[in-house]
Amino acid sequence: MEWLHNVYKMNDFFSRILWGFGYSARLLKTNHYRPAASNTSSPAVWMLLAQRSGRIPALFAVVQKRRIFTMPETVQDDTNPGLYSPHPEVRGMTLLNREAFKRTLVVPVLKVKKEIVHTLLKSLKQTVLQRPGLKRVVEDPEDEDSKLVILDPHKVPEFSLGESEKEVLKQLHISPEVSKYNLELTYKNFKSEEILRAVLPEGQDVTSGFSRVGHIAHVNLRDHQLPYRHLIGQVIVDKNPGITCVVNKTNIIDSTYRNFQMEVLAGESNLVTKVKENNFTYELDFAKVYWNPRLSTEHGRIVELLKPGDVLFDVFAGIGPFAIPAAKKKCVVFANDLNPESYNWLLHNCKLNKVDNKIKAFNMDGRDFLLGPVREELRKELTLVKEQKAAFHIVMNLPALAIEFLDVFRHLLVGEPCSTAVLPTVHCYGFSKHENPTKDIQERAEAALGASLEGRCSTYLVRNVAPNKEMLCITFQIPVDVLYKRPCPAGEKPAPKRLRTCKDSTEEDIQS
Repeated sequence: MEWLHNVYKMNDFFSRILWGFGYSARLLKTNHYRPAASNTSSPAVWMLLAQRSGRIPALFAVVQKRRIFTMPETVQDDTNPGLYSPHPEVRGMTLLNREAFKRTLVVPVLKVKKEIVHTLLKSLKQTVLQRPGLKRVVEDPEDEDSKLVILDPHKVPEFSLGESEKEVLKQLHISPEVSKYNLELTYKNFKSEEILRAVLPEGQDVTSGFSRVGHIAHVNLRDHQLPYRHLIGQVIVDKNPGITCVVNKTNIIDSTYRNFQMEVLAGESNLVTKVKENNFTYELDFAKVYWNPRLSTEHGRIVELLKPGDVLFDVFAGIGPFAIPAAKKKCVVFANDLNPESYNWLLHNCKLNKVDNKIKAFNMDGRDFLLGPVREELRKELTLVKEQKAAFHIVMNLPALAIEFLDVFRHLLVGEPCSTAVLPTVHCYGFSKHENPTKDIQERAEAALGASLEGRCSTYLVRNVAPNKEMLCITFQIPVDVLYKRPCPAGEKPAPKRLRTCKDSTEEDIQS
């Protein structure tokens, strides 16, 4: 299983890259332009911008009519590698000042008659600036019969076209003269990561991801990021449409109710939200119940294993991401959660998804739920003589503690199972920091059950929670010798307990 572990880590690495902040539309304001001198060295800096073009999408160009002028040489600072980053003066900012992010840049353009713009774009498609959301063609502020075509600075070094491009322009009777524009880059031009990288102390990690729960963005900030937390929150709100509240976790998840304390960093303080997952709608109070959008795939994976008529016991049901889809699949569902808030939202979401008459909900400790309703239902169903067609699944999604509950299955039932009975299948979740997490979770499950699961279980790596910390799901059928306590044969009495002698006493017994 080591290869699977490595594949998962690689997959998680790329997944984290994709958990970035959303991109907003860019606003690129054009202020001035003039014919470019052939010996200018300013475009060399655009080489850097082009190399990072994948990180600065969706620019939007607006031309303001201004006079032709001579660019001051101070603007053409190609020795500054941060020219196309936010202004250096924003470093250390803790309260967001959007005006401080303005920068003035220089871009190359061609002046083209309106009627041949389309032809030029097709002929020079590799040279024209190709960036999502960017208007490649803008109005010429000094000639209403012409347009200005923005070129890719990376493809036009030294503001001078190559021979092949010049040949195309010659055939179209277009002047090869490249003009310059003075562009004002504002706060709206930068994406979240660029802003935060410019603000936070140099060399420190930048928050580049968050979990989205409806209109709420949930971040886990590190200590060095806390002085900037309100700025970070406001940037997330600004750059992500639909996000109106940003919260930061201020302590670890409480093992009892699986919720945590949080601080609102920016936006409204309303933490009651609505989410959609696998075509189901859930409503919840994020401050009072547990919800993790990164478990969507796992919820779907388990539900996919179920067949209509199967019985699902959801021991730590939360607000219903396993129970509700299972009920909709025509399974018999028993759902439980200790947290009264989770229980109430479970009932609410059952009604919301129109399965309230298909789910039996409980507000109990998980151990009491297993020893009570689960045992009673298994006792009733597994001792029936009729052929059993339904499968029994027990989901235990409380990774911090679930494995400690497995000892409940030791002699949960008394007697002999019906010959046609199908033993319950358990899906138990756990965390592991072990170098071999698969082996670790199996050994811990075996210790709780008091029986070997070798060759009788499978382990699925759900996700990487933190560096060197994995979340796994171990699936197994409860061994018959574990689940059933067999009565003594008729006429046979249990062996009497051996009397303890003084030789059996330990040093600790004597001292006490």
